[in-house]
Amino acid sequence: MKTRKLSTPQFAVCVDNSEYPASLELHKIYRVLLDAEAAKDGDLRIIDESGEDYIYPADYFVVIDVPLEVARALNKSFTRGV
Repeated sequence: MKTRKLSTPQFAVCVDNSEYPASLELHKIYRVLLDAEAAKDGDLRIIDESGEDYIYPADYFVVIDVPLEVARALNKSFTRGV
């Protein structure tokens, strides 16, 4: 019997906002949306300060692993701000 790995939401910490100071806050945790095309180009699709998703250079972020419980809490808190 195969075990199916559940997809855990991805998060990343902004480590460089030099070109996008109005859209990204340094050291803030952002949600990452899976985007294979963006990844091929070395980018990440991030939900930024506008609440919309945009593509940014991946080296502006460090993707972090968080426990599922933390991911759920973060997702819940992000939706409160909408």
